[in-house]
Amino acid sequence: MSKSNASLGISYDIKHLDPSLIMGLYKNMLKPRMIEEKMLVLLRQGKISKWFSGIGQEAISVGVTMAIRREEYILPMHRNLGVFTSRNIPLHRLFAQWQGKASGFTKGRDRSFHFGSQDYKIVGMISHLGPQLGVADGIALASKLKKKPSVTVVFTGEGGTSEGDFHEALNVASVWKLPVIFCVENNGYGLSTPTNEQYHCKNIADRAVGYGMESHIVDGNNIIEVFTKVNAIANNMRGNPRPVLVEFKTFRMRGHEEASGTKYVPQDLLNTWEKKDPLINFQKFLIDEGILTDSLVESIRIDFSREINKHLDIAFAEEAMASNETKELNDVFKPFEYKEVNENPEFKNIRFIDAVSEGLKHSMERHEDLVIMGQDIAEYGGVFKITEGFVEQFGKERVRNTPICESAIIETAMGLSIAGIKSVVEMQFADFISSGFTAVVNYLAKSHYRWGQQADVVIRMPCGGGMAAGPFHSQTNEAWFTKTPGLKVVYPAFPYDAKGLLATAINDPNPVLFFEHKGLYRTISQDVPAEYYTLPFGKAAVLRDGLDATIICYGAAVHWALKTLDNNPDIQADVIDLRTLQPLDTATIFASVKKTNRAIILQEDSLFGGIASDISALIMENCFQYLDAPVKRVASLETPIPFASQLEERYLPKNRFEGELKSLLKY
Repeated sequence: MSKSNASLGISYDIKHLDPSLIMGLYKNMLKPRMIEEKMLVLLRQGKISKWFSGIGQEAISVGVTMAIRREEYILPMHRNLGVFTSRNIPLHRLFAQWQGKASGFTKGRDRSFHFGSQDYKIVGMISHLGPQLGVADGIALASKLKKKPSVTVVFTGEGGTSEGDFHEALNVASVWKLPVIFCVENNGYGLSTPTNEQYHCKNIADRAVGYGMESHIVDGNNIIEVFTKVNAIANNMRGNPRPVLVEFKTFRMRGHEEASGTKYVPQDLLNTWEKKDPLINFQKFLIDEGILTDSLVESIRIDFSREINKHLDIAFAEEAMASNETKELNDVFKPFEYKEVNENPEFKNIRFIDAVSEGLKHSMERHEDLVIMGQDIAEYGGVFKITEGFVEQFGKERVRNTPICESAIIETAMGLSIAGIKSVVEMQFADFISSGFTAVVNYLAKSHYRWGQQADVVIRMPCGGGMAAGPFHSQTNEAWFTKTPGLKVVYPAFPYDAKGLLATAINDPNPVLFFEHKGLYRTISQDVPAEYYTLPFGKAAVLRDGLDATIICYGAAVHWALKTLDNNPDIQADVIDLRTLQPLDTATIFASVKKTNRAIILQEDSLFGGIASDISALIMENCFQYLDAPVKRVASLETPIPFASQLEERYLPKNRFEGELKSLLKY
């Protein structure tokens, strides 16, 4: 059976569809509509704090969700209530989520639709919108690696297509032939910005040509067209993996969120789209076809109303959560039980760079699905040749050259983690991570705290000066991340530590920034265990012992401090190599300061806002009564790091440290 309404441009072709499926599509559109109508009442009553309405767009959420398999991941946005209800999430849990109750999905830590659930294979958005597109790439990549014939579906709006993440994600998916359906809900406005101010092409689907991708335009208000088109695309993609861009033409009948209203929308446009309401039109069609009756509609509505009210009562009856500081702090990271491993007592003398390479190689052997991603890391072996020969041993599926798109690759790593695969991402230089900053500090860092999803990702960060590489290849930017809860930061100074700590970083299910000073790669050698071993996080190394002062340092600064003491044998000081900056071994620091009564912190980073400032504050707060002098910080100049060697030499603190140390001892 089929029927058309020429004035509305809606045609429903249901002749090949099972009657139970047709009724399922209708009911799954009606339920979120009724929930939304109830939420708007509760919003006015002050019983929920905010609402993003999807009224008028239900056909997309429902049609897409019902077109894919329940075990396939879907990444919705805040106007996709139909995704959650079509996956049969208990309504009281949704209501509790919107009220910030404990039985919600984020324990009150994030709101509305900003959550995910492995049980329902849903991965919710974050407010930055774009990152979820790259995350979908990672989930789809995991499917390919596991040889699973499945698709991943991700939503965005027409406004989100202006973000760089959109273009990066589509490019990666195209290059790697990832089975992702990119669903763009084009509802005409990004908040109040109309499409003619958002993009300058006729259709968003036209952009697919630039990525060598297939694309389709679908009437987003036609539930049958949405379902049948997406179902056909998904079925084909499972046997022929590739990305597909689908643009759904639709309209939102209410504001971006309720507070913003719709005054910026011409009334005649609202009137036109109101006539194309996906639920009302489909309901009328089903009644005209004899599939529905008015009495059956009323009966379904009564059942849904009872269900909604029953689950609302459950959510309202749940007590507000009591604040528990210990639990809040404990949930920032996924628990990780460190296990010491040292498989072979044999040692060999290797350079720092060889230690990193061996640590990576041994972890690849130990974790058979571990994936490494980065620019030029495959056949070329990386710009520092750390992964040279890896392709021959592990293959290109696991050692993956990436396009130049730091955001999408870090997001892909997050998607791999969601799908149960560990990954290591190499930043060609630590400086370049700024291009993927949102993915690190807003996605990886917050995921476990928000909804219990670990980000099992290590990001390798070749960093540091002394190489005359200028302001874009020489930064040591650890302080960007030590201040971000949810990230672990490792910064070894010796080959032994680099190899063992890298193994632990890969074992740890939490996101780790692993800093490797380029100046140490080929200048520092040490006897290192030949086989796989691990070292614990949060345990500093005391390299020298003395009573004159406590020298606290990490990375290349450790070697500057040791050289200074070698040149001044009359100074006997504790030298603490922090090794990890998050977690920080405050116990070793405090014990040493209480013994020596003086502290000096040496870092390569510029002074203001660096980790030395926090360590200084911690010492002042916890060891003040033991101090015989103010805590001193020594760091690089408050400028970007310069290129010319004579300027760089003056920028770095290594030649100033000796004078500052002697000044401290004279105080």
